[in-house]
Amino acid sequence: MKKIDENLLPFEKIKREVFTKKDVVTNPKYGKKPEKRSVDELLDFGIINIDKPAGPTSHQVSAYVKDIIGIKKAGHSGTLDPNVTGSLPVALGRGTRVLEALLTSGKEYVCLMHVHKEIPNSKIKEVMNSFLGKIKQLPPVKSAVKRDWRYRKIYYLEILEIEGQDVLFRVGTQAGTYIRKLVHDIGVELGCGAHMAELRRSKTGPFREDTLCSLQELSDTLHFYKENGEEEGIRRCVLPIEFGVDHLPKVWVLDTTVNTLCHGVNLKVPGIAKVESEIQIDEDVAIMTLKDELVGVGKLKMLPKNIISKDKGVAVQTKKVFMEPGTYPKIEK
Repeated sequence: MKKIDENLLPFEKIKREVFTKKDVVTNPKYGKKPEKRSVDELLDFGIINIDKPAGPTSHQVSAYVKDIIGIKKAGHSGTLDPNVTGSLPVALGRGTRVLEALLTSGKEYVCLMHVHKEIPNSKIKEVMNSFLGKIKQLPPVKSAVKRDWRYRKIYYLEILEIEGQDVLFRVGTQAGTYIRKLVHDIGVELGCGAHMAELRRSKTGPFREDTLCSLQELSDTLHFYKENGEEEGIRRCVLPIEFGVDHLPKVWVLDTTVNTLCHGVNLKVPGIAKVESEIQIDEDVAIMTLKDELVGVGKLKMLPKNIISKDKGVAVQTKKVFMEPGTYPKIEK
């Protein structure tokens, strides 16, 4: 079975350099490195990669998280069907708006497909290999989107095991790809039909299986924190909100620029300290402080090389702001 770039999603393939425009130091009086936030701060502005169990809906799992922690607001990214398990990022409190950045990120699944009659392994491999790249897909009847034909990309597809009529495979896909429909279409091409027997999501953008946390683990570690002040477990479960934009390219801004951005102003060239390479115009970028705190998300309006060489102009059109005004006061130069 053909592999593409050793089973990497598109953002995982890109090797970015960091270009420095202004070599400056951040003021320790303002803001806080994400890893230095208290547990209580994380519980209001964090994100959990829940290992969704089979049975409840994604909405129910998000509600369970909200009840376990005792907060008013929580939301999930990338809905999974009730019987599907695996990665379901759930953002907490003020962090829920970061979920939009995850909706368009690539996903990875491990799927067990049952073929409706015995087919030679070589034929199965040949047909599945033909689904690599761009495919045309009609969403299933029971779906949350309009049933129009649309194109999606299969980044990689690796057969892990074939046993009789059961095929276990790993697949990396563009957001919005229906694996149940992919399996059905593979069955059509095989000429015998196939259905999805089991499905597990192993990656949601930057969230991989090594960051998974079960509902029971969340409940237990939170209990240990409240009863004994034990932080290690709950900190493993609840990640800083910045993890939710780990897949996005970054632009770092000066301390003196942060407060203005917190009011929704576009980011101009003079306020930039550093920028990553390999970013295209209108691509989403994460706007960060020099302490690696998330300020907001916006669309790049100037190529990185021009950001470094020019003295003026709008570099990023701000879309969403996450940092509270006043975190970095207006500082006179």
